Amino acid sequence: MRTMRGLAALWLAAFCVAAYAQRDLPDFTKVVEDQGNAVVNISTTQAVRRSAALPQVPGMEDEEVLEFFRRFIPRQPGPGQPGQPGQGQGPAPRSESRSLGSGFVISQDGYVLTNAHVVEGADEITVKFTDKREFKAKVIGADRRTDIALIKIDANGLPAVRFGDPAKLKVGEWVVAIGSPFGFENTVTAGIVSAKGRSLPQENFVPFIQTDVAINPGNSGGPLFNMRGEVIGINSQIYSRTGGFMGLSFAIPADVALDVQKQLKEKGRVARGRIGVQIQEVTRDLANSFGLDRARGALVNSVEKGSPAEKAGVEATDIIVGFDGKQVEGSTDLPRIVGSTRPGSVVPVEVWRKGATKKITITVGELQEDRVAAADKPKPQKQAEAQANRLGIVVADLTPEQKKDMKLSSGVLVTEVKADARAPEVRKGDVLVTLVYKGQHTELKSAEQFNKLLAGLDKNAVITLQVKRGESTAFVTVSGLTDKG
Repeated sequence: MRTMRGLAALWLAAFCVAAYAQRDLPDFTKVVEDQGNAVVNISTTQAVRRSAALPQVPGMEDEEVLEFFRRFIPRQPGPGQPGQPGQGQGPAPRSESRSLGSGFVISQDGYVLTNAHVVEGADEITVKFTDKREFKAKVIGADRRTDIALIKIDANGLPAVRFGDPAKLKVGEWVVAIGSPFGFENTVTAGIVSAKGRSLPQENFVPFIQTDVAINPGNSGGPLFNMRGEVIGINSQIYSRTGGFMGLSFAIPADVALDVQKQLKEKGRVARGRIGVQIQEVTRDLANSFGLDRARGALVNSVEKGSPAEKAGVEATDIIVGFDGKQVEGSTDLPRIVGSTRPGSVVPVEVWRKGATKKITITVGELQEDRVAAADKPKPQKQAEAQANRLGIVVADLTPEQKKDMKLSSGVLVTEVKADARAPEVRKGDVLVTLVYKGQHTELKSAEQFNKLLAGLDKNAVITLQVKRGESTAFVTVSGLTDKG
């Protein structure tokens, strides 16, 4: 009897555990049933064959860096490859290149969202639904900076997705992707939100949603759903050593995509704001040097002549901590916020300047595509042999010609950097413009003045130098000086 009671108790406990586990496991079936019909397969053809290799993200081609971001567009398998008729019959000649991607219907009258790289350069675009209907599509507009494209098919009464608010998305929340990985249409994968607001190399205008949803070549342009069946992102990139899924996937937030598609639909292009500043991240050392309470904001290295920022009174060495009522926590926040601001808008800006908060107003300009800045290089100058200062570098006064060429009113030229220099990031040919110590900014007007300033500082002093190198400007923090120059 005791044995029977024990077995009954164990059975009841096991049943309760199973029931509890089943209750807590997510059920994705309703999301797929309600929204799956609005997800489409997109195939494109080009008359000219392109390399089958997936393009690498610019700036990450170094062989030592194996991990890199890849956009993903698979090529359709040709004859003689798995998944195609004619397997084993040998390759057939082809005069065009094909690629696959995903997309989803956003309105019943045939507007479809996908990634810009899915349709880039396509001569023909075909949209295929789950019921096997196929339509030819035309590109309404594409924006490479956010990787969003709006295409249109000639159809009505189509199933369309619903959109959710990515701002309400929580890290750890379940999400679902539907797409065509490797051409397998309407494949469903699921996972959780790993992080929000991710910044990726060369992607300054998108605060990506990071997930661990399985995303592979062909998912590109497909929707990312929350558990309410609302689109909260567009799957766009993966982080991978192999080009396949490794647990790091990135989606463009739905609010960014909707703003872009609205502009593409109305004007065929996207207008972005710009203010004309060059910025860098504020480190803890920089924050201490500038007297800021903590590492936050975007440090202004330089201000473009005639730019909205210059007209508003923004200065190099300002730290922008707020823009249009939004907090700027890191330097990557500023391009997103400014870029999403409509050109012509008059917005309040909060800056940290010389130990105090200052509020100014900027009339936002418009970002021109593919702006290229020419690099001004300081002309070589022969210098008499001089002794290194307490940083272990030798500096000289700028000639009037050099000041004119580099559009500077002051600064000192680095002519030599000793092997034991305390400022390893400073190079020969750099121009030192400003010295910051305990929140005080000193404009460097001569080599003698600069060396005297260093001579009067404590051995353990932490200073920050504003360094101009070619067309770029940056702030370099130095901890500690030599006993004597």
